[in-house]
Amino acid sequence: MFDKLFIRNAIERSAESNVDRRKFLRAAGVVGAGAGLAGGGLLAGGILNPETAEATADAATGKPSDGAVLNFALNLEYLEAEFYLRAVRGYGLSAVDVHGKGKLGGVRGGRKVRFQSKVVRSYAEEIAADELAHVRFLRKALGKAAVARPSIDIDAAFTAAATAAKLIKPGQKFDAYANENNFLLAAYVFEDVGVTAYKGAAPLITNKTYLEAAAGILAVEAYHAANIRTTLVSRGLEAPSVAISNARDSLDGKTDVDQGTTYRGRTNIVPTDANGIAFSRGADQVLNVVYLNPKKVSKGGFFPAGVNGEINTSRAN
Repeated sequence: MFDKLFIRNAIERSAESNVDRRKFLRAAGVVGAGAGLAGGGLLAGGILNPETAEATADAATGKPSDGAVLNFALNLEYLEAEFYLRAVRGYGLSAVDVHGKGKLGGVRGGRKVRFQSKVVRSYAEEIAADELAHVRFLRKALGKAAVARPSIDIDAAFTAAATAAKLIKPGQKFDAYANENNFLLAAYVFEDVGVTAYKGAAPLITNKTYLEAAAGILAVEAYHAANIRTTLVSRGLEAPSVAISNARDSLDGKTDVDQGTTYRGRTNIVPTDANGIAFSRGADQVLNVVYLNPKKVSKGGFFPAGVNGEINTSRAN
């Protein structure tokens, strides 16, 4: 299916260190003695599987490697999975889904939501299953290069985010799991950021197999976001959604591109530019939002010890 030139180019782009690149090439039978494609473990579920160490920038372009980009996405998927799984079943990821490179962290906060409506419960259960599948998919794609789940703080971070959005007063607590409305507003924080993060990452990915997979995840995150935004509108929660949008804008830079469920006086389910295109966030901007800090930092907010992997620092805005 893949000729040796294709394999070499894919590995050169995807592997995260020179040593592991050579090992992977040998394992694929492209250089020196080694196993063939079937026996060398090159393909795992149709995805190239770089068994790599610490990520480094691509020497030719200065861009992060594909593996580094996917590991950054994995950190975000850990966060989303933990948030939703706790809401629907009362506990998060199992031990087999969180180990990897970097420091393994625990999760603070989160509990089962007492859902009152069938539609919100159904959304929550489906999204939780999707986020768990995303974690497992990315971990399988990355193989031994996959980073561990970092420390995650759900309760304190949501309180800080709600305070920044002026949904609550300083000193008060925002409980994302107290009721359906709080849960939906908290989900809104994640889903819009996830969509912009995957779109922003797309130009960085060279390997077409990885790019197609990332596009597939982006599509699912966009479905999630539309469901959450529609439900917020149906419940009359446009005003707090705009407040959250404004708070995100205050964190990720001077450009005002984030849009709440009301925009320019109209209901706004799908946030786009004048061309009907969704906007992007760079990884550093995404980290500004999840670290809840407009400055250049490497930890904070939902990730009190930072994310694992090469891409881990926000930017100064």
